[in-house]
Amino acid sequence: MKSKYRFVILAVFMFLSLVIQVQWLAHAAVARPAAVFYQGQFNPDSFFNIDFLAMLYMLIYVVISIPASYIIDTFGIRTGLSIGAALTIVFGMMKGILADNFTAVVIAQVGLAIAQPFILNAITAVTARWFPLKERGLMAGFLSLAQYLGIIIAMLVTPMLVGSDPLQPDYGEGFKRMLMIYGWFSVLAGGLVLVFIREHPKGTGEPVVFERFGFKKGLNHMIKNPSMILMILLFFLGLGIFNAVSSMTDAIAAKAGVEDSDGLIGGLMLVGGIIGAIILPALSDKYRKRKLFLVICIAGMVPGLAGLAFAGYLSQNTETVYLISIISSFILGFFVMSAGPIGFQYVAEINYPAPESTSQGILLWVGQISGLIFVTGMSSGQNRYLPAFLIAFVVLSLVSVVLVSFIRESAMIGSTDKQLN
Repeated sequence: MKSKYRFVILAVFMFLSLVIQVQWLAHAAVARPAAVFYQGQFNPDSFFNIDFLAMLYMLIYVVISIPASYIIDTFGIRTGLSIGAALTIVFGMMKGILADNFTAVVIAQVGLAIAQPFILNAITAVTARWFPLKERGLMAGFLSLAQYLGIIIAMLVTPMLVGSDPLQPDYGEGFKRMLMIYGWFSVLAGGLVLVFIREHPKGTGEPVVFERFGFKKGLNHMIKNPSMILMILLFFLGLGIFNAVSSMTDAIAAKAGVEDSDGLIGGLMLVGGIIGAIILPALSDKYRKRKLFLVICIAGMVPGLAGLAFAGYLSQNTETVYLISIISSFILGFFVMSAGPIGFQYVAEINYPAPESTSQGILLWVGQISGLIFVTGMSSGQNRYLPAFLIAFVVLSLVSVVLVSFIRESAMIGSTDKQLN
């Protein structure tokens, strides 16, 4: 089980996960300069505006997630990831070549959005095939880390490539260069996965631990598990909130009175997530506790969301409001983004022998649905309802703290050392 090649699998999978997240939010942190660059190609007051590019990922995930999980569970991680890699290559490059055509960018974003569930839904399946149980929480953390790095690149690097200062003459002129760079990275990441991905460690065969229910039987098994139902509710709320805040960072910055689309609110949320995704899953593995760390993660969401929602009520000074907002975004990122890898591993364990990518796919699926609902509401009427949604998120995070207290601890994580190896 401890094949050294597992780290090659981890590395190429992390790279592809990073790239697909960069493509998701390439326009989110620069929505205002994007409106200038694509001026006349869409109606900014309509549903089909710049924010629609980020929403596409959530919308299409709702449709493609379950079929993607079925393909991964039925035909294997090599097939599933190869589909995701091929789509990333084709549509990532298309997005770069036709960067100045908003319609073409939307079409390319659809292709990339289809690729996403074939990549993200494979996380727990890959860790189960390539890593011993005692390493899986941390490895899921590394794969989540790659996603967060992708988002932080989108949040912080994109504004620098595009030109986000409205006082500068090159405001918003760098979109073609930015998307072309991201296109070449898409080709590289997808190509590496197609070359190096393998189904399971060579020469070891499929260990007994890989024995699984079929897709339909596994699904029936999961929906009868009370802790799984609670986790579905938690991810509906928590992941939906994260998706909404990530998609609306530039609008949140504008609410804080920041004129420059500098990406700091989203960027520091991701920095917090990167740190948390390594520390908390590793501690969860070390102490063999899943529930405790999920409780910590959910409780930590509350002050982060409260800071974003009420910063404007705490001070009338724009700089102070912005400082509170970026500190709060860091706190939110540290806790909510650590909940992902721990939660994915937790549901894989409590639903065994149901297939891992199906349990993970369900959590991501409900989070995309709620994220889509939240973003639609927050962005409507030129972000008129954004403050009200942020306050509602604080209330929902308090509800989540109550819900997470009712889940049961994973029996598998408390198993013997022999089983962990």
